[in-house]
Amino acid sequence: MTTSQHPRAPRRTRPAAAVALAAALALTATACGDDGTQAGAEGEGKGTIEFWDNNGGVRTPVWKKIIAEFEKQNPDIDVKYVPVPITEVQSKYDTAIAGDGLPDVGGVSTSYLANMVAQGALDPVTDRIADSPLKGKLSKGMVDSVRAAGGDDKELFSVPTSANQGMLWYRKDLFDKAGLDAPDSWENFYTAADELTEADRNKFGFTIRGGAGSVAQALEMMYAQSGIDAFWDGDKTTLNAPENVEALEKYAGLYKKSTPSADLNNDFTKMVAQFGSGEIGMLQHNLGSYTDHVKAFGKEKVGGIPLPASAEGAPRTLASNPVDGLGLFRGSENKAAAWKFIEFAASHEMNSLWNEEAGSIPANNDAADDAWINDAEPVKAAMESLNDPETKIVQLPYYLPDWNNISKADMEPDFQKVLLGQMTAQDFADKLAGLFNEAQAEWKEQQK
Repeated sequence: MTTSQHPRAPRRTRPAAAVALAAALALTATACGDDGTQAGAEGEGKGTIEFWDNNGGVRTPVWKKIIAEFEKQNPDIDVKYVPVPITEVQSKYDTAIAGDGLPDVGGVSTSYLANMVAQGALDPVTDRIADSPLKGKLSKGMVDSVRAAGGDDKELFSVPTSANQGMLWYRKDLFDKAGLDAPDSWENFYTAADELTEADRNKFGFTIRGGAGSVAQALEMMYAQSGIDAFWDGDKTTLNAPENVEALEKYAGLYKKSTPSADLNNDFTKMVAQFGSGEIGMLQHNLGSYTDHVKAFGKEKVGGIPLPASAEGAPRTLASNPVDGLGLFRGSENKAAAWKFIEFAASHEMNSLWNEEAGSIPANNDAADDAWINDAEPVKAAMESLNDPETKIVQLPYYLPDWNNISKADMEPDFQKVLLGQMTAQDFADKLAGLFNEAQAEWKEQQK
């Protein structure tokens, strides 16, 4: 596949030499035991372990159920539960690494896994999985994503527990009332966004994510519409290919035309709450908000479908979503007990329980046939689309240490400028592509 040539984005302030130096210093500090990554000990498999929940508050109730059952079955182990809000988890881990304050176990997403691996914070778990009941039980796709995100062809640095997928959520009742077809094609989607909008009556066809998390969500919408099935074409990204720029223009063009103006500052919490409290026809968000929609409307009035294919008969091109997992921290002094907890939480029964309450896709293959999945139509549809051999997964480069900086701090303000008409979709895509191309070049240089 070819992409058009565009001007290079301004060079970032952190050149490759500085990255290499920082990595070398980090490795030196690790070897000397001066940070939170010094080697710990196996321990006796009992005592107290500390667990950080990387989506604290939202997932606290289900984790407390799992912990209570674990402690019941393992009376010699106490789990100290620490809920960390998802918006703060990466900075909390970074601070803990620098200050020797990491837990024994923690929730780790592939979106920031590379950064933690680079700092030597995590123990590899490949051999532990191979010697445990989890052997052969974990989703191959999720295992592959974790391995790729960690930047090591052989080692896994977390045990995958769940995956998400971008979905189109829509109000079945509003669609039926308006005589509209489900948004299972992009033509149907844009038609519904327009026809369900009555701004003077505070009714809108769509709610867009303009605040935190907006760029990754925009990438999902771009690749799904364009049909481009890979993030890289050689060493250059495809995200500023003409088809993706056109898709971005259409997507961003919905703002204020078919969406509330307040969407400019929407993070996922505000967006989901707005969808649940008003007369808004659709939103795009992952499976994680499924339970919120059911609470707001009931199963009969809300539907969730995977993002449509770019054209009739074409395969779906779905951008990869981060895989969540559990990491064993290198500095733990009680790894045997910590591993028992990870193994328990990733077991069929507990993994199924967690994902049922979260509305996510379970990593343990034995959970795939559980009754709740057949009862949760969006989760079942997501699993079927991921398992469809025709589906193309666009692997986003979570392995890049700069992934989060680029997709969040660097570019979210610019995405708001696109929504406001202060920056063109082409300029945005070119700048974003330039940053990723440079980050990829730096990463490859470090691998030599």
